Amino acid sequence: MKYRPLGRTGVQVSPLCLGAMMFGPWGNQDKADSIRIIHAALDSGINIVDTADVYSGGESEEVVGEALRGRRDDVFLATKFFMPMGDDPNSAGGSRRWIIRAVENSLRRLGTDHLDLYQVHRPSADTDVEETLGALTDLVRQGKVRYIGSSSFAASQIVEAQWAAKENLYSRFVTEQPPYSILVRGIEEDVLPTVQRHRMGTLTYSPLAGGWLSGRWRKDAASSPTSSARPSARFDMSSPENQRKLEIVEELALLAEQSGLTLIDMAIAFVINHPGVTCAIVGPRTMEQLASYLPAASVSLTTDVLDRIDEIVAPGVTINPDDNSYGAHELSASARRR
Repeated sequence: MKYRPLGRTGVQVSPLCLGAMMFGPWGNQDKADSIRIIHAALDSGINIVDTADVYSGGESEEVVGEALRGRRDDVFLATKFFMPMGDDPNSAGGSRRWIIRAVENSLRRLGTDHLDLYQVHRPSADTDVEETLGALTDLVRQGKVRYIGSSSFAASQIVEAQWAAKENLYSRFVTEQPPYSILVRGIEEDVLPTVQRHRMGTLTYSPLAGGWLSGRWRKDAASSPTSSARPSARFDMSSPENQRKLEIVEELALLAEQSGLTLIDMAIAFVINHPGVTCAIVGPRTMEQLASYLPAASVSLTTDVLDRIDEIVAPGVTINPDDNSYGAHELSASARRR
């Protein structure tokens, strides 16, 4: 597996990142099997693992921690904070108070004394970015965190965070984790160019669009999500947007077949072939799923295939707005004009 630079950090990572959201009650409840999947991913050459405290209420981190015993130094380990971790209103968000608690909880569950990458899971509508960056900078200086990153930040929020870090001499976000797939191309318009300008690494999630590009959802056999973590609106087959996605999947499946590829190979390769993408996060629930993802790491798409994909889904377009991770706060009822 060929490795890539993670922005300007000097770190080299694999083009596929193992996402751990499916390890635990949200997906695979067999801990031993989940550990076998993690070991198989590492044995294949994947050297970066991404999880979050909220995944299965912390159980994902525990599974990852157990799997990495004896192999911790071989892995670039990333996790995230921000989402609610209980009923306490202060057990969430980007405040200094919560970050200091959250990192200790994650370190304990992961069985390690440091995180290679600590990411804020979402931007905060009610917390100054300086508050978040200041706390994260202290963790870097204490040696508990090596690098910090953001997830699902809009381009303007990325720029604001970079400016705040420079202005206050804080550690800066060196990575961004946005959604990206053939069906969800919104980041091509602004986020990816912004990340490239700031020389950040990009860990994109959901390259199969939540399973839509795995071949599981087809016009003659529309299925349903296997994880309770997936928003139901993304899989409401009565919506015009999802009906359009089913039509597009048929066109993409035909293109993949004509190109001698599986739909999965083409979908993941599309993501990691973008010059602004460092790696695609793949989140297998089973060993079979992992095996189906791995070949994409060595697939290069021809210009003809890429041009045809652009004809099917135009650059910068997200087919179903429910697949978008942006605008949740900005478009809430309290923030709108009316």
